Amino acid sequence: MHTEQNDYISLTDMAKARTDAARADDVIKNWLRARSTLEFLGTREMMYNPAFKVVEFNHFKSEAGLHTFTLSAKEWLERTNAIGIYVQTGRFGCTYAHKDIAFEFGSAISPVFKLYLLKEYQRLKDEENDRLKLEWNAKRFLSKSNYIIHTDAVKNYVLPKRNYKKDMEWLAYADEADLLNVVLFVCTAKAWREANPELAKNSNIRDYASILELTVLSNLETHNAELIKQGHNKKERFELLQQIAQYQLRVLTEAEQIKQLPGQTETK
Repeated sequence: MHTEQNDYISLTDMAKARTDAARADDVIKNWLRARSTLEFLGTREMMYNPAFKVVEFNHFKSEAGLHTFTLSAKEWLERTNAIGIYVQTGRFGCTYAHKDIAFEFGSAISPVFKLYLLKEYQRLKDEENDRLKLEWNAKRFLSKSNYIIHTDAVKNYVLPKRNYKKDMEWLAYADEADLLNVVLFVCTAKAWREANPELAKNSNIRDYASILELTVLSNLETHNAELIKQGHNKKERFELLQQIAQYQLRVLTEAEQIKQLPGQTETK
């Protein structure tokens, strides 16, 4: 029983587009008897079908290429218990295949189809790379946007109170940065490095944050700067920042989930 019918495409209709209707079944049979086809079908079945009969598959594969070897979709199904292809009988019967298999079939019988498939794949990869590039740029911007405000507050309100030597002032900046790390990621930068030694060679904890987390982090830098100027101690700031982070993460996450629901559009 094939519950996800939308994932299956008619090989019969595809074959009819390449030849006359009377020869569509022959096109499918000729494709099925090829060794490369059997290896593809068998490999896919072994990946997705625990009930696939591998012994029968190996038998077919050993005969592939012989002039006496023939194979129909119906025989393939009955002998191997395959699920990637099914046959609809009756007056308007068709052979259907999962889209993975249908794309392989289309590539085999039509060079034009194969070229368009490759072109579409490349287009989607280019779009994916563009999205990743945009996400990387967004992360970069969010990581730096309120950094100056935060460090300025440390410079003018924290350093004067702590009497650091000039060459040790970086500790104050690192300490405040780690306060935000613990608030948002529940982990200091050092603890993250110790837990992820391989990743830490070329990156830090914030490189693996989501855009939502970096948005909240950017906001926390501003809030922490204000709390520092107001004279709140570290414990007070931690508790307040934790409340802010939890609230903002919840709101932004819920908004993102709503946006992804079918039929939802962004209001302006």
